[in-house]
Amino acid sequence: MPGPVQNGNDARSGLSRRGRDLVNEERYWGRVAAAAQLDAHVVLAALGVTILRGEDHLALWSHLGVEKPETLRDITYVEADLYPDALPCLDALRGLGLPVGLAGNQSEVLERWSCAVLPASVFGSAASWGVRKPDPAFFERMLAEAGCEPAALAYVGDRVDNDVVPALAAGLVAVHLRRGPWGRIQRAPREAVVIDSLSELPEALASHA
Repeated sequence: MPGPVQNGNDARSGLSRRGRDLVNEERYWGRVAAAAQLDAHVVLAALGVTILRGEDHLALWSHLGVEKPETLRDITYVEADLYPDALPCLDALRGLGLPVGLAGNQSEVLERWSCAVLPASVFGSAASWGVRKPDPAFFERMLAEAGCEPAALAYVGDRVDNDVVPALAAGLVAVHLRRGPWGRIQRAPREAVVIDSLSELPEALASHA
């Protein structure tokens, strides 16, 4: 959920994943556990195993030994799930005239929630685009939506494997947000911009321009 940085003739625009960057997903996973008729701590423990193994989060259902709930696609965030720095960051970027986009490996329900709640110009999801990160085609679609050259697009994400590395491979400016379960157990490449809070993002993008 970056935004472009205007610096002389240089325009930097950006998209970012919307999940753990903007939202504290602890309560969301509680809703997922309820849908699976499991205790929240059991699901969170399986998610932790999935993270440590570097697997896609959907692998947790095999670890739990249960089918993914059919209602999973209908579970959404609520505004109270947003991190305190989320909306101020988006507002600050837009206040600087920087376009903001949001895209990630989410469902269409979560994409619609983002459209209704979050101030951004472009929205996308793996469900609506038909491709998931870290597939290069996901980042190609982001570039098409942004309508700019790769070096003019910044992408913010909390996962080095899913967000930072493929963004760099696509020629984007990659911003590693060290937040959430992946934020502290993965080390970003030297080429990435690293921040610990979204409040640091506008200055970090300006410094990188």
